[in-house]
Amino acid sequence: MKRGVVALAVLSAGAALLSANGVTEKKSAEVSPANPIVIQIGYENNPGEPLDLGCHEWQKIIAQKSNGAMKIELFPSSQLGKKTDLIDQMMAGSSVCTVADGTFYAERGAPDMGIIYGPYLFNTWDDCWKLMQSDWYKEECEKLSKNGLRVISSNWIYGDRHTMTKKPVHSPSDLKGLKIRVANSAIYIKGFEALGATPTPLALGEVYTALQQGVVDGLENPLTVLDGGKYQEVAKYVILDGHIKNITTFVIGSKFYNRLTQEQQKILIDSANEAGLYNNSIQVAKEKEAMQHLAAAGVTIYTPTPQEKAEFQKAAEKFYSYPEICAKWAPGLYERVKGIIAGTGR
Repeated sequence: MKRGVVALAVLSAGAALLSANGVTEKKSAEVSPANPIVIQIGYENNPGEPLDLGCHEWQKIIAQKSNGAMKIELFPSSQLGKKTDLIDQMMAGSSVCTVADGTFYAERGAPDMGIIYGPYLFNTWDDCWKLMQSDWYKEECEKLSKNGLRVISSNWIYGDRHTMTKKPVHSPSDLKGLKIRVANSAIYIKGFEALGATPTPLALGEVYTALQQGVVDGLENPLTVLDGGKYQEVAKYVILDGHIKNITTFVIGSKFYNRLTQEQQKILIDSANEAGLYNNSIQVAKEKEAMQHLAAAGVTIYTPTPQEKAEFQKAAEKFYSYPEICAKWAPGLYERVKGIIAGTGR
């Protein structure tokens, strides 16, 4: 399966969930192009990154599908605030939507979803799609729904996450003592602890200054995000360690979602998934462009040898036995997920 042409079957576990939940038709305030439903989408990514371009496509698609009766307003670069704050707002009923993933859902009623962002869980993007289409994933989305969060799209590729530092890194031993910015989530924190670094939670919008001031020694993210944030101005080394294959999702509050009619819900989901396909279709070209930008700015981009990659994978195994992580998971979760990826489970 090509990364740019994600199977329509992935459109999406979230969409299948919505039908399964049996949401009944309900009345809502009359809407029209003159009085549209307005949804504010906030995200950390900067203008021009694939996710931002995908959101602009989503903006067009939803306007077309709803004949102007539904409208999206975009707020890149954390203009609406931190992700955790946005999720609090949507749980309270605000018409806010954001990009999120299992590391956040793990702390919002679906702890098992955190495993999706464990280091080196997946080898290929096909592995990711198998899990996102599984019964297990639908079950996890149901848990979120009961806790006030509705996943509306699960088919957006965010990218392979790599590590950018102020000094060369070729192996886990080189990460020892380095303060690496991670998202404020136990999954990311313990994941980089397993790899040997000193994980330092920060909002992405604070990282550039933190690198300048020596608060952190590096960060991890897809190449497009590293380039979009201009971090090459303050950090000159990237290792293509690919520690996470990052699928991302869009989520909205259940209270707001349940105020929509079934038709409006369908338009919201379908438009989000179509925009996800667009996002995926431009990923390869955008990653290549980002790599060229980084190299032109004097960044040394290092591809680890098979032996070095194996060292990272070996170090990552500790993550799946950390009591702080595994104690919150269902018994046998790792084995079930690996079985789904291998094609022997559901």
